[in-house]
Amino acid sequence: MIRAVLFDVGGTLHEVHRDPALETTFCAQVLEKLSSGGISLPVTPQELMLLLRQNAEEYKHWSEQSQVELPASRIWSEYYLRQFGISEALLAPIAEELSLWYDSRRACNVPRPHMQETIFRLRDMGMVLGVISNMISQTFVPGLMEDYGIAPCLSCVIVSATAGIRKPSPAIFQMAAEACGVPCGEMAYVGDTLSRDVLGCRNAGVALSIQIRNPDMAHRDAAFVNTGLAPDALIEDLAEIPGIVQSYNARCAAL
Repeated sequence: MIRAVLFDVGGTLHEVHRDPALETTFCAQVLEKLSSGGISLPVTPQELMLLLRQNAEEYKHWSEQSQVELPASRIWSEYYLRQFGISEALLAPIAEELSLWYDSRRACNVPRPHMQETIFRLRDMGMVLGVISNMISQTFVPGLMEDYGIAPCLSCVIVSATAGIRKPSPAIFQMAAEACGVPCGEMAYVGDTLSRDVLGCRNAGVALSIQIRNPDMAHRDAAFVNTGLAPDALIEDLAEIPGIVQSYNARCAAL
């Protein structure tokens, strides 16, 4: 029986719409923040934007292979701003703020249709609810859940930046299970990727893996196509989830 439903955030609870204008503004703000701390970088916002894209991809590749999330100060020192040789100690006082901006300001995050209604419906069904998210900021997701009006419904909010581990590591799912008081074998998880979410569910023994379509993430999943890895349910709309959970539990009750 499913007693808990947990969610990914980016691409799942909300869609992420990339916008070069927002990226450029974000980079200008980063340069200004660094300058105010005595760190002057010899680049324009547009040049920094291109560097950040490249460096972020390198970090993402490393972190997905290692399933480790580094502290923000190390991410910015060793990856995002690595060409400039800025020490971790110098970046530490502002690293979380930079990471919060990175997760919140580079793109437009738009809640998925029926997001709030789905959360409320699952709550009313008696489900334990929570979030497991790969993010470099410790504070972005908790604040976002407050903004979305669903924080009171959540028994746990597990973020890789705080946990130090990333999906698809089974450890982050087990951490969420302990926080929610529901074992992975009685949990459903909803995400938008095969490579992190569905694979993480399989690694951790999550009972029901639900994938919501997100064409923007197809490139991340290319290596997993035609490998046999697949969700238990593939959906277009979050509103489909309560019915899927009810059907799963009805089948379990009939056994």
